[in-house]
Amino acid sequence: MSTLEVGTISPISGSNDVTLGGSSKNIKFASGTTVDFSTNTPTTTLSATMKMVPAFEAKLSGTQSVSNNTLTKAAFATENFDTDGCYDHSSNYRFTPNLAGKYFVYAQLYVDGAAAANFNDGNAVIRKNGSTIIDGLKNMSNNPPKGMALPVSCVLDMNGSSDYVEIWGSCGDASGNPQFLSGAYSVFGSYRLIGA
Repeated sequence: MSTLEVGTISPISGSNDVTLGGSSKNIKFASGTTVDFSTNTPTTTLSATMKMVPAFEAKLSGTQSVSNNTLTKAAFATENFDTDGCYDHSSNYRFTPNLAGKYFVYAQLYVDGAAAANFNDGNAVIRKNGSTIIDGLKNMSNNPPKGMALPVSCVLDMNGSSDYVEIWGSCGDASGNPQFLSGAYSVFGSYRLIGA
């Protein structure tokens, strides 16, 4: 193997690029080498497989009234962001990523009873293709508060075409007037994991 020692590599006159390596070849750095990407603020372009997208996050647009002790889809209708337009925020409230991979899915759903003495239990559920993956059930019948935030999360394999994920929840409330609270209390999001 030959060694080339130079101070600067620049493109030839009339060319904008310098190409290192070839097809199916790796560029390797010697042990102890520091690769400095901050000098002269270079632009780094990442391929699609190096980005943690598609990704989205959404929240409830307002308080959502639900039936007592009935599992109900949470209507996260206000998007905080949606990088690839894969989240349906208007009708199905589901994330259907268009790129296969492993996805971190997270949610928090605040289930609320009419009064402290009425709240019995609540749950937040991550469903993939209609099947329950994670169920964050909390039973508070012995010492009921008025409500509580229920966080759930998991990692899912998604096929990038038909797989989708939704958040469902329920609230057991002796008054029969349960609800999901909006604002900072309830959120739903996901992003693709790279290198997994």
